[in-house]
Amino acid sequence: MSRKMMLLFSAVLLSVIATAQDVIFPELKGYRIMKDYPVYKPENLWDFINGAADNYLAYGFVELHVAEYKKGKAVIKIEVYRHSDNTMGFGIYSSERSPSFNFVDIGAQGYIAGGSINFFKGDFYVKLRTYSKKEKVLNDEETLARLVASLLPGDNKMPPILLQFPSEGKKPNEEIYIHESVLGHSFLGKAFKAAYQTGPDEFSIFISDGDSPEEVEETAHKYIAATGIATAETGDSKIMITDGYNGTIFLAWKDRRLVIISGLAKDQADIADRYSTEILK
Repeated sequence: MSRKMMLLFSAVLLSVIATAQDVIFPELKGYRIMKDYPVYKPENLWDFINGAADNYLAYGFVELHVAEYKKGKAVIKIEVYRHSDNTMGFGIYSSERSPSFNFVDIGAQGYIAGGSINFFKGDFYVKLRTYSKKEKVLNDEETLARLVASLLPGDNKMPPILLQFPSEGKKPNEEIYIHESVLGHSFLGKAFKAAYQTGPDEFSIFISDGDSPEEVEETAHKYIAATGIATAETGDSKIMITDGYNGTIFLAWKDRRLVIISGLAKDQADIADRYSTEILK
């Protein structure tokens, strides 16, 4: 083999190794690791999760690694989904999360529900499942989850934009990322959403960042025009509109950020103004 061919072969080998090292299935004492599954890609994800594949693909799915840990009759199945970035990883994780789950400190955030442990870290969404009810197996499952989390690349951090939501009245563990058609409108392409309650009033706040101030202002005006209803100004770059599908909507924008608040009544503009002002300060 020529030196040139050897260098090319080495470069390809190193690339394969680097990719493979992204997902490492660690040893778990007493268990055999079964890795007979293929690496699933966007074109064959339906073969594994069928109808749910569309949701994963919408959140930038890249690849899926699957393994099973077996010890006697006990089986722990693990699925490691890789998405295009941290925001998309959080997006798919948050779409399957409920605030009623038992949250644990695994990865950036994780939860336990029955025999399942799900968490996300960096670009990864990881799901573990066992049908065993034995406490020893459930403890082994949590040990495995923590081992995998420690080996996956990426930071144990939530998307930084979540820190921009005001803390007053925010419901814990209900934040989600919507990648398309926010509030059912195709021109509202993406946004983070948090749920709030102040007294008896429940409402939602959406934060959407654009590529430029001009793009954000254009999006706001598209929304206003789509209602076909006269608008009432509540201040500079702050508009109250009536959305036929979502009721009263408060819009506010500044620089590259658009804030949308739904669920409040028309006479609650002061609440909307307080929250949008804090976000856009």
